[in-house]
Amino acid sequence: MSGHSKWANIRVRKGAQDAKRNKVYTKHARLIEMAARGGPDPKTNASLRAAIENAKADSVPNDNIERAIKKGSGELKGEAMQEVMYAAYGPGGVACLIECLTDNRNRTTANVKGIVSRYGGNFAETSSVLWMFERKGAVIFQYPHPARDAPPSPAAAGEGTNADLELQLIDLGAEDVVSDDGVITVVTSANDWGKVRDFLKQKECEILSAGLSYISKQKTAVSDSVTAEKLQQFVEAVEEDDDVSEVFTNAEGQE
Repeated sequence: MSGHSKWANIRVRKGAQDAKRNKVYTKHARLIEMAARGGPDPKTNASLRAAIENAKADSVPNDNIERAIKKGSGELKGEAMQEVMYAAYGPGGVACLIECLTDNRNRTTANVKGIVSRYGGNFAETSSVLWMFERKGAVIFQYPHPARDAPPSPAAAGEGTNADLELQLIDLGAEDVVSDDGVITVVTSANDWGKVRDFLKQKECEILSAGLSYISKQKTAVSDSVTAEKLQQFVEAVEEDDDVSEVFTNAEGQE
């Protein structure tokens, strides 16, 4: 069940050290704002609770979080955010889903189309790409120990091993567990990611992100370094746009 892939569907960003701080803060604020439409209390709004936890993992200030909650719940006025999904084919014919949060759809469409074109991609109908992906839950975490293959601490895992923990995750609904340089991704159904996140928190694991994601079921091989580099540049350029929250690809490289 465990594996490693250079081109895993979920690409981990460790907060502001890998992206511009303002970009990270803006993304989390918009996600919190959207989630807060379901209610401003994280105790009764699981989506908001997850959005807040992800924001805190990226060191988003409490003032930013509180302001986003107030805006989403209608306490503060402003242009309403909306989710927009775009599709494109990047270098090597790799299928991409581009998830955006925006208060101006026309601006976002023009910006994303321009970036896709400049970096060797082609815009596509969303339906022509969406069928290659499944909506799944995803929890990305690290064990308490910094060593790549270290098991959880005895106090946290009751003298358990990575294999023991993985079996427990399967019982909680894990469909796949992928290890990539000490970062573990657990893929679940769309309904089970919350249970997995809460379990890992109890084991004192560091949660890097948790929520819904798009996981590819139809892969496109990326085996040469030139195409891989172009694809990386393409994805990073799209991600840099302020309105883009996530980019998912169906790329699969050599192990």
